[in-house]
Amino acid sequence: MNILAHALLAGDDAALRLGGVMGDFVRGTPDVALPPRVRDGIYLHRAIDVFTDSHDEVRAARERLPAPFRRYAGILLDMWFDHCLARDFGNWSARPLADFSTGLRDEMHAAMPILPDTLKRFLGYMDANDLPAGYLQSEAIGKALRGISQRLSRANPVADAMPLLLSEDTMLRGTFERFFPQLREFAREWCGSRFSGDSPAPSAPSPA
Repeated sequence: MNILAHALLAGDDAALRLGGVMGDFVRGTPDVALPPRVRDGIYLHRAIDVFTDSHDEVRAARERLPAPFRRYAGILLDMWFDHCLARDFGNWSARPLADFSTGLRDEMHAAMPILPDTLKRFLGYMDANDLPAGYLQSEAIGKALRGISQRLSRANPVADAMPLLLSEDTMLRGTFERFFPQLREFAREWCGSRFSGDSPAPSAPSPA
């Protein structure tokens, strides 16, 4: 999943939400100097990614993409699922998308001293492109994919994926609508277990 989904799935805890956003920018064990709930948010991010990658619906969508795009299906689906979430955000949150997006960036700016340098640079890109609310527009997804393509170390077709994603939108939207409620419930259970003190947080159970 991408930044909008990770932020939403972290719930109402700002520190957990910040960690969820930081997840793609932190490798290995999170710095012990980070606030504990921010570190928990990073681990939640990773659990969400494992659940997503192993889910039958996501696997089927990945297999639907033709070569050479299938190799980069993780990137493409993550971005398109944020587009699906943005389009139907009112179905998943009582908070308007624009307000959620602005509030998230405000939280990130307030936490600037603890953000990884790569995330600080990305925050500038978010500000300039009104992200994650901007993911409502397919043009913003296309721009993001072109940027990702340039950052990858080898030649790749990611920048050319928009016609394929648009042609498969009905299928991908259906995948998202069936899969995301299960992911949201998984995130709730993960947080409930993590913070109940009764048992360790679950990793990623075998999805239905």
